[in-house]
Amino acid sequence: MTSALHNIKVVDLTRTLAGPFCTMMLGDMGADVVKIEEPEHGDETRAWPPFWNGESSNFLSFNRNKRSLSLNLKEPEAVEIVLSLARDADVMIESFRAGALERMGLGYPAVRAVNPDIVYCTISGYGRTGPLADKPGYDLIIQGYSGLMSLTGEADGLPMRVGFSLVDLFTGMMAYGSIVTALYHRDRTGQGQWIDTSLLDGQVAAMSYHATAYFATGVTPHRMGSGHPGLVPYQSFPASDGFFILGCANQGLWERMCQGIGHPELLQNPRFATNDDRVAHRAECVDILSVIFRTQPMAHWVEVVAAAGVPCGPINRVSDVVADPQVLARNMIASMAHPNVPELRVPYSPLKLSETPPGIRLPPPLLGQHTAEVLEELGYTPTKIGALRKKGVIGA
Repeated sequence: MTSALHNIKVVDLTRTLAGPFCTMMLGDMGADVVKIEEPEHGDETRAWPPFWNGESSNFLSFNRNKRSLSLNLKEPEAVEIVLSLARDADVMIESFRAGALERMGLGYPAVRAVNPDIVYCTISGYGRTGPLADKPGYDLIIQGYSGLMSLTGEADGLPMRVGFSLVDLFTGMMAYGSIVTALYHRDRTGQGQWIDTSLLDGQVAAMSYHATAYFATGVTPHRMGSGHPGLVPYQSFPASDGFFILGCANQGLWERMCQGIGHPELLQNPRFATNDDRVAHRAECVDILSVIFRTQPMAHWVEVVAAAGVPCGPINRVSDVVADPQVLARNMIASMAHPNVPELRVPYSPLKLSETPPGIRLPPPLLGQHTAEVLEELGYTPTKIGALRKKGVIGA
C-alpha cells in the first residue's frame, strides 16, 4: 500500500518536541525526513532522562521514521549541504531562534532562492511578528503566558502545569496540518509558501470558549479543578477507593444519572431542576453527589452510571492506559526494533486513514546514523565525506 506522503522529502531542522512531533507525523505518513543534528550532542532530548538502554525515552518518543544527518552548521560547507537538500525537498521545517537561520543563509528567502516551490515552516514560541518575535518560548512558559495555567488546578490551589507537554504537541499537530494544506495548495497552483507557526497562537485558539465567554460577560474565567464552567455535574468525583469522571452534558443525561444511581429525589430539588440551576448551585450539587459516590468503589459507579447511558469512566494511570484493551484495539501502542532497544514500544500515530494509513519504516535514529547515506545520495564521494568528517563539518 502506497503511503500518502511517500514522495515527499522533508529537511528537518527542529529540536526538542513540537517540531520533531510534526516531522514524525510526516514520516509516519511516508515522507522521507532527514533530521539535521549538531554532531556532538544532537537534539537536546537525547540527553533528557529517563533512559532505556542508554537511549532517552523522550527522544525515542518523537523521532521514528527519520534519518539522522549530523552537521556543524557553523561551517559554510554544512550550510551548503542543507541548501543542496533543500533544492530537491518539498518541505523544510525549523525551530531555531528568530534570525539564527537567516544569519547562516538558511532563512526562507535563501531557501526559496534555490527552490521556489518549497513549503518552509517555522515553529517558534511567539511567532515571527509582533513585539515578542525575538523572545524564546518553551511549553511551560507558554502554558503560563497563554492563560492555560490560570485555568488549570483546583480553585483554591496554585496554577498548575498540564501533566504533559500539551502546548508542544498541539503546535506540532498544527504545523503538520499547515504543511499538508500547503502541499495541497502547491499541487493545485505550483506555489510554495512560508508557514509561521507559534506555540502561543495554538493555545489562544484552543482557549476558544473561555475567551468568547469573557468577551460575552466580562468575567475572567478561573480554575475549577476538573469542573466545567457551563455544565454541572461534569467533573471528577471521589469514590470509596479512588476517583472517577462523570459527564452530564445535557438535561436527559442528568435525569438518567439520578435514576441510575438510585437517587431520583434529586430531580425534585428545584435548585437542580435545570443545568442553569445546577451551575448556580454548583457547590451544593457537587457536595451532595460526592457524599453519595463515597459510599461505593469506583468500579461500582462506573458500571452503574454507564448502565444508565451516561458518559463516565475511570481516571486511569499511564500504566493502565498502555495496557487498555480499547487502546490496544486501536493500534495506539507500536513496537519496533531499535539498535539499542530491541523491544522498543511507544505511543503510535492517531491518524486513521483507510487507504493510506501511517506506517513504521525506521526506528528513532542514532546520532548521525545516516550521515554518509544522505551525503552519498547528494553525490558526495567516500573520499569527500571523509574529508568533511576530518574537518568537523559532519559528525564522526
